[in-house]
Amino acid sequence: MQNILVVQSSALGDASASRSLINDFLAAVGTNANVATRDVGENPLPHLSGATLGGFSGADSPEAAAERALSDELIAELQAADVVVIGAPMYNFGITSNLKSWFDRVLRAGVTFHYTAEGPVGHLSGKRVIVVETRGGFYSEGDGKALDAQEPHIRAMLNFIGITDITFVRAERLAISPEARTESIAAAADELKKLGAERFALAA
Repeated sequence: MQNILVVQSSALGDASASRSLINDFLAAVGTNANVATRDVGENPLPHLSGATLGGFSGADSPEAAAERALSDELIAELQAADVVVIGAPMYNFGITSNLKSWFDRVLRAGVTFHYTAEGPVGHLSGKRVIVVETRGGFYSEGDGKALDAQEPHIRAMLNFIGITDITFVRAERLAISPEARTESIAAAADELKKLGAERFALAA
């Protein structure tokens, strides 16, 4: 049985479109996988600090040790997962600061990647990631695409640690009209239900 790590980052609680869509995916998976959740929207991680960076570099103060332990915990959750599902609403053209704080702690030199003379090498190849992107406007095509600092950033960070099997499921135009919101969420939900049912029915 495969392991799924769900990373939630919306600050909207039960009103969150990304949370609702991930629930649709998990309903399709059913009991065919083990699911762990890290909710950085409801339980935000601290932003980077001197203690965080000190912890990464081996400093031995209590604050640095606590930061290192938190990073170790988050990385262990990621390492244990076969599939990672990330809820990534777009805030001001990018990812939430809560999600960025999670990435800041799992992108760690010597642990999830290392540097070589030819460039960085990621340590987490072989994992699959499904990113559920929710957006008020339309940014996947046309003039809005130039404003999209969300998807390229997520892809770059995942690639950096060796993850290249990434599926982006987008629900866009959510703030344009009630009709557009309903249509987009329904289409994204259908895609996620199909992904969940097909992949995990075969893996069960």
